[in-house]
Amino acid sequence: MSLAALVGVFAAAFLSATLLFGLSEAVVISALQDPDLPRGLVFIVATFGNVSGAVVNFVLGRFFLRFEGRRWFPVSQKSRARAEAIFRKYGQPVLLLSWLPVIGDPLTLAAGLLRMPWPAFVLYVTIGKAVRYALLVWVFG
Repeated sequence: MSLAALVGVFAAAFLSATLLFGLSEAVVISALQDPDLPRGLVFIVATFGNVSGAVVNFVLGRFFLRFEGRRWFPVSQKSRARAEAIFRKYGQPVLLLSWLPVIGDPLTLAAGLLRMPWPAFVLYVTIGKAVRYALLVWVFG
């Protein structure tokens, strides 16, 4: 088993959830091609990494919105406003879609901004992101 591969899976999944360039799907698919890596472990590491990245967005929304507009801030004001509108319209379960490109990461930021309860946030985000990686493992594993 390659620890470096698992660290790469975690890092790619984490970065992908923070709007940075992570390519988590490609890295997970690549890791699944290694016969020495248990598929379940790849799934767990990818899910944990991606949820951890979503937590960063939640915390930014909850405590650091005053830095919005700075180059390093992971969500633009326009994306945030769109995500807030979607979040307000559909409620907390919309976080099941937090894995989607473009809108998913701003949704996790909006959840923090709108003071969503922490347990519900973790539950919805984990389910959504776990389903995504479970499908990758099922199709490519």
